[in-house]
Amino acid sequence: MRVAIVADVYPPLRSSGAVQLRDLSREFMRQGHETTMLVATPELDVPYRIDDLDGVTVARLKSPKTKDVNYVRRMAGEFLMPFAMMRNLRRSPLAHRQYDAVIWYSPTIFLGPIVRWLKRRSNMPSYLIIRDIFPQWAADMGLISRGPVFQLLDQVANYQYRSADVIGVQTPGNLAFFDGFRAKHPDRRIEVLQNWLADAPDSGASIDVAASKLAGRRIFVYAGNMGVAQQMDKLVDLAVALRGRDDIGFLFVGRGSEAQRLRTLAAERCPDNTLFADEIHPDEIPGLYHQCHVGMISLDSRHQTHNIPGKFLTYMQAGLPVLASINSGNDLQAMVEARGVGRISVQPDGLDLPDLAASMIEREIADETIGAKCRSLSDELFSARAAVEQIVAAMQA
Repeated sequence: MRVAIVADVYPPLRSSGAVQLRDLSREFMRQGHETTMLVATPELDVPYRIDDLDGVTVARLKSPKTKDVNYVRRMAGEFLMPFAMMRNLRRSPLAHRQYDAVIWYSPTIFLGPIVRWLKRRSNMPSYLIIRDIFPQWAADMGLISRGPVFQLLDQVANYQYRSADVIGVQTPGNLAFFDGFRAKHPDRRIEVLQNWLADAPDSGASIDVAASKLAGRRIFVYAGNMGVAQQMDKLVDLAVALRGRDDIGFLFVGRGSEAQRLRTLAAERCPDNTLFADEIHPDEIPGLYHQCHVGMISLDSRHQTHNIPGKFLTYMQAGLPVLASINSGNDLQAMVEARGVGRISVQPDGLDLPDLAASMIEREIADETIGAKCRSLSDELFSARAAVEQIVAAMQA
């Protein structure tokens, strides 16, 4: 098949979405499909740039800036992004390239116009990979009210859903969200498409825990975005509660809107058992996790939708059990508990996290089989190979 994948993230960006799309595009190529990435790229000073990365044609298309800007500018940039991508794709050598399928990745919710344009040109099916349900989760958390702005964003999201022939959600719990949509659009197919992660070798890391103040401790690590949706004060509170234990340390690696505030808070309340580091290259993650013992996850307790964060996949692949503070009923809870790969807190304030962490030191970390359990779960459910095979089957059907 000739496949077009449309997104607003791709390496050299270091987000989990960028890494997932890199792994997906590489796997499409490995399975013999001619693959083109169409990527919104605000940093360009020209209309487009065409690269060949590992056999994947990557068309970077200049678009408005949508990250690290205020909400008004972000909203305007998001709306304009797909139209800027279309305009600059028309200027490129790929303007008339035809495809057999178009796939796109959400977030963002604003790519519907370029997807529909591509579909009309090539008369092909489309597959939407949806990793979080926006704007619903933002309203659940009180980040936006359910007023005019929410209604506008909800219409954009529904336009995106109507642009897809198949929608792949990341957990079974998210299927129910689309019950009303399926009733109105019975020709659309909704299925579970598990997250995925390609094999990653341990090539070392720039962070050396053994040379830090956490040397010799059991390390609880958090690597990823530190934003409002993560409600990470619970993890700092955990470090505060266990600051009297010199056998446990907490390592936080990443960036985000809350990163500096959390760094300052930890320096004031628990300076001896916490270490903060800036975001590292995704290729360094296996080397980082090789030095750690437990992976931490934190989601805002007000979430009503289901979410399996990308960092969970990286923890499982590295053989790290997880300590997770998540919303009650999240599908992640059943998965972790059924497979015996960590401990889950669903208390909104996370007050049970210190006891769970202490229990993990005594049980999970002492269990010599825990790493194998984690890696087995990763291999079984979260492979790029399985994701590509499922998407291709859906498009051919």
